Parts: sequence; C-alpha cells; structure tokens
Amino acid sequence: MLDRLNIPRRLGFAFVVLNVVAAAVMVACGVSLAMIASVTARNTESQAILADVLALETALLRQNSQLRGFLVTADASYLKSYYEGRDDYDKTSAKLENLLADPAMQELVRTSRAETLKWRQDWGDKYVSIVKSGQRDAAQEAIRAAGKTVLVTAAVNPLREIRDAQHAAIKEQGEQQATVIMWAWIALGLGAAILIGLALVLARSLSNSIARPIAALTQAVTELSRGANVIDIPGTGRTDELGAMAQAMLVFRDAAVERQRAVAEREEAVGRLGKRLAAVAHSDLTVRLRDMPPAFQSLANDFNEAMQRLCQAMSTVNESIGAINLTSGEIEHAMTDLASRSEDQAARLQLSSSTMASLTANIEENASRAVGVSSSMRTAREEAESGGEVVGRAIQAMGKIETATVEISEITAMIDNIAFQTNLLALNAGVEAARAGEAGKGFSVVASEVRALSMRATEAASEIKKRIEAVGGHVQTGVSLVNETGTALQTINARVAEVTEAVSRIAEAVSEQSVALRKVSETIGAMDKMTQQNAAMVEQTNAATKNLNHEARQLATTFAAFRIGDEHASQGSDQSDWQAQALLPAPDGQRRAA
Repeated sequence: MLDRLNIPRRLGFAFVVLNVVAAAVMVACGVSLAMIASVTARNTESQAILADVLALETALLRQNSQLRGFLVTADASYLKSYYEGRDDYDKTSAKLENLLADPAMQELVRTSRAETLKWRQDWGDKYVSIVKSGQRDAAQEAIRAAGKTVLVTAAVNPLREIRDAQHAAIKEQGEQQATVIMWAWIALGLGAAILIGLALVLARSLSNSIARPIAALTQAVTELSRGANVIDIPGTGRTDELGAMAQAMLVFRDAAVERQRAVAEREEAVGRLGKRLAAVAHSDLTVRLRDMPPAFQSLANDFNEAMQRLCQAMSTVNESIGAINLTSGEIEHAMTDLASRSEDQAARLQLSSSTMASLTANIEENASRAVGVSSSMRTAREEAESGGEVVGRAIQAMGKIETATVEISEITAMIDNIAFQTNLLALNAGVEAARAGEAGKGFSVVASEVRALSMRATEAASEIKKRIEAVGGHVQTGVSLVNETGTALQTINARVAEVTEAVSRIAEAVSEQSVALRKVSETIGAMDKMTQQNAAMVEQTNAATKNLNHEARQLATTFAAFRIGDEHASQGSDQSDWQAQALLPAPDGQRRAA
C-alpha cells in the first residue's frame, strides 16, 4: 500500500500511525494513573479517618487515665491533661463526623460521643468535682466499687468498629491499587512493544521504499558526476518523487552522453580547423575543410568559401602582376630604344648644325650640299616620325599600366573586405567561445588564429596597396614624361619639315640662301636644345621605368609565397597560357588532404 503513495504521504501515514499508537498508550497510562490517583485519594481519606479514630480513642483513654491520676494524687496537672483530652475529643469527633460519608459510620461517631458525654456526666466531671470538694477518698471508694462500669468501653467500641471498617477499606484499596498498577505496567509494556515494533516495521518499510532507492540514486549521481555515462538509472518505473528524480537523472545521463559527443565533435572540428589554419599561416591557400561534423558544417562552408574567394583574388593579383611585368618590360625596352634614338638624333642635329655653320661660312658650297642636307633632313623626319610612333605605343602601355594599377587597387580593396569578414567571423567565434565557458577555450584559440590571419591578410593588402600606389605614381610620372616626349617629337617633326622646306628653297633659290640659312641655323640651334632636353627626359623616363620594373618584380616575389593552385605556373611562359593555368584548379596530387 505504501508503494502507491508519494513520499510525503508515506511519511505522514507513518507518523500518524505512530502518533495514534502513542496516543493510545498514553490514554491507557492516563486511565491507569487516574485510577491509581482515585485509589490513592480514597486510601488517603481512609488513613485520615483512621488517624482521627485513633485520636478519639487516645483522647478517651487519656481522659480516663488522667481522671484516675487526679483521684489518686489530687494533682491539678492531671486536670489540665484531662481537659485537653476532652477538648481534643470534642474537636476531633466533630471533624470525623463531617469527614465520614457513610451514615452508619456517622451514627457510630454520634454513639461514641453520646457515651462519652454520658461517661463524663456519670464519672469524669462528676468525680472531678467531688475530688475538688475534698471528698477524694469517697470518690476513690466509689470508683473502686464501680469496677468496669467506670471504663470508657462503651464510647470506644463504636470507634473500633469505624477503625476496623477503615482497615478493611485500606486493605481493599491497596489491593485495587496494586491491580491498577499491574494493569498500568501491562498497558505500558504492551503499548511500548507495539510502538517499537510498529516503528521498526515502518522504518524498514520506509527504508526499503525511500532510503535505499535514494542511496541507489545517490550512487548513480556520483557515477554520473565522475563521467560514467553508461549506467543504469534505478527507480525509473516508480510513480513517486523518486521515480521523477530517476526520470530526471535519465534525462541528465542522455544529456551528458550528448554533451560528450558534442565535445568530441568540437575537438575534432577544432583540430581540423587548426591544421588548415596552420597551413594558411604558411601561405598555403589551397586547403579546404572536408568531412566536418554536422554542427560545424556551416563553419566549414564559410571557411571554404572565404579561402575560395581569397584564391580567386590572389589569382587576379597574380595575373595583374604578370601583366605589369610584361608591360614594364615593354616600356623599359621602348625607353631604351627611345634613349638611343634620341642620342642619335642629337648627334645628327649637332652634325646638321656644323653643316649649317659650314654653309654659312661657305655659301658657294650650299647649293651642292643642299641635296645631301635635304636627304638627311628627310631621314631625320622619318626617324622623328618613328620616334613619335614609339612614344605613342609607350603612352598606350602607360595607360594599360595605369588601368592595371586601378584594377590591383580594387583587388586590394576586395582583400581588405575579405580580411574584415574573416576578422568579423573570428570575433563572432570568440563571442561564442566565451559563451561556451570552459568548453570553448579551444575554439577561442582558433578564433584568435583566424583573427591573426585576417590581420596578416590586411597588412599584406595594405603593403600591396602602398606598392601599387607607388607604382601608380611612377606610372603617372612616366606617362607625363612620355607625353612630353611625344610633344617634343612632334615639335621636332615640325622643325624637320621646316628645315626640309628651307633646304628645298635653298636648292631652288640660292639668292635666298643667306636668309634661309640664318633661319635654319636658328632653328637647328633650338632643335639641338630641345633634343638635349628630350634626351634628359628620356633618361628620367628610363629610370622611372626601371624603378617600375623593380617594384613589379618585388611584388611578384612577395606574391610567390602564396600557394593558390597550380604551383608549376611560371611567369616565364606565355601570358595567355599563364593566365589559363592560374585559373585552373590544382591537381589532386598537389592538394593537401582536407
């Protein structure tokens, strides 16, 4: 029956049963004590009555003896005791009559009092008066003659009946008291035995239904706290509070198993992510996360997507570096040719100046040499036009370099954006690790590594951006110089056309040679000055082009530390093949195991 009750009702039922039995034992003991008290009260009352009866008998015997002493000695001291005995008798007799409840006993008291008064009248008080009157001998003689008649037997006999009745009552009450005490002991012993037995039975029942299951649950909780998850939870089929506790512990056990599995998956995921991040830290961007636990699949997808975008950005940067290398090489070659041609043109102009000076000194030889000068000027014009075409191509190459610089700046901005998203992902991972507490320390380390990677990517992008800005500045300078060179060459072409026209006029009209030769001399002097300036500009442009080529090579060296796919693609191959290989995925044999 107790198994169908919950724990509070079981304990309440046990305490109620114990209290009922204890109350019954207390009631039995109380009844026994009341009976003992009643018997004791009656016994005390009988003892008091018996004492008063004995006091009356003593007072009567005292009066009789004191009377005889006074008759013999006539001593007044006997009268004092006589009167005291008489007063005691009267007082005790009235008290005893009020104390007795039985009318028969009261009648005996009154009979004793009447006989006592009669004895005083016939003997006591009468012969005291006779002795006091001086007739002691006559009184003695009368007392001796009276014999037993003078005794107080008639007054004492009723008192003895009362005394015997009280002795009998005291004996009977003593027997009743002994019987009541015996039954009280029996009730007390039996109640105590029942109470102790019932307490033992209830204690055993409660121990079997509460204490032992609680001990078993405590052991199970201890084992769960020590990490033993594969255990049986006792009492899951119970319907009381212990059953509810067992069901809750079953949920805790399943949760602990699930938590252990989640911790194992997290450790596995953190280990794999740590290996991939270590590879990324060594500039390997081809790593990917594969076969991650389901709970971390979104993290793996984000990581793979971030690495894919970073590889694409790096591929674009690599393509731009190759294009910059090629373009800078072409510019350097064009500037070298332009420098050599400018030097040659300066030499030719110097020669033309000498020739024109010679023509000015010797005007007669101008006619014969006009044809040669005209041919030389046509050659110089062709060379100037060729130099203008080279400068045009250089301008186009500088425009391409400037466009590539803008594209590289956009790529560095995209790298900054990717690094910012990676840092944001690392911050979110750090927040989640902080929320996980102790279990998220490992993931917090991973978040720190990801954040460090994003900072390195940001620094690399910043460095690339600085270098690209420097390259852009040099390119702008080169473009400006080349534009100036083109302007100068156009001027040269114009001047050469004028010289050619002048030489033709010299050939046609010798009369005008003097004026024309002065103009030609002035024009050649200006051309020589401008040619010297152009040569200086070409030298500056050549130096800027070399600096641009050096910066491009340094950028390529910096980028070479990153592995983004096919490692055998080189910048020495054809530009189109290089771009195609950079966009193809790396072979499986060259990828790291994901």
